[in-house]
Amino acid sequence: MASSPGTMQRRIGLTGGIASGKSSVGRLLEASGWPVLDADQFARAVLEPGTTSTQAVLQRHPSVCRGDDSIDRAALGQIVFADAGERQWLNDLIHPQVRLRFERGLGEHADAPTIVLMIPLLFEAGLTDLCSEIWLVDCDEEQQLERLMRRNALTREDAQARIAAQWPLNRKRPLADVLINNRGTEQSLKQQLSIAINNRPKDQSPPFK
Repeated sequence: MASSPGTMQRRIGLTGGIASGKSSVGRLLEASGWPVLDADQFARAVLEPGTTSTQAVLQRHPSVCRGDDSIDRAALGQIVFADAGERQWLNDLIHPQVRLRFERGLGEHADAPTIVLMIPLLFEAGLTDLCSEIWLVDCDEEQQLERLMRRNALTREDAQARIAAQWPLNRKRPLADVLINNRGTEQSLKQQLSIAINNRPKDQSPPFK
């Protein structure tokens, strides 16, 4: 469960496994009028050309350098998802900067009654303290695998390696305040979100103190 961030603001940590449907849920929540801060967007910005993090990556892995001194992200992904040590090095480089961007974004949206923090590695990166509640987008493991293979044009083996790089969904489920079942139709997903938007977890009645 999330710890209180010491504010009356409702801060929803939106997470789930890779290809479980977080982005779809995030878009629907944003359409409902809630600001959404996206960890993936922050991570991409950290590795834009010219940043110190990009320079560090290119120095460590010259083979992922493109002609314009940008990172070949697909090539970098092949490296880090095949090597846990390299993946940890990259996470240690990126995660602190992503956290700073979240803290900055929360400051910019301090007056918003509710804000969504979309963080795939919410548990793994230790960012639960930024949230007042946690929503987990859930699906079956086989669905997750098939969606990832289709979305990223990956082999089954490569998709399994990427899923294995995160905590499994069955480890995340007990830690969530709200489970969003994304096993069915888009209409079912919208109905669940409509209910969740208007309810808080039973043990976290407002205001958060």
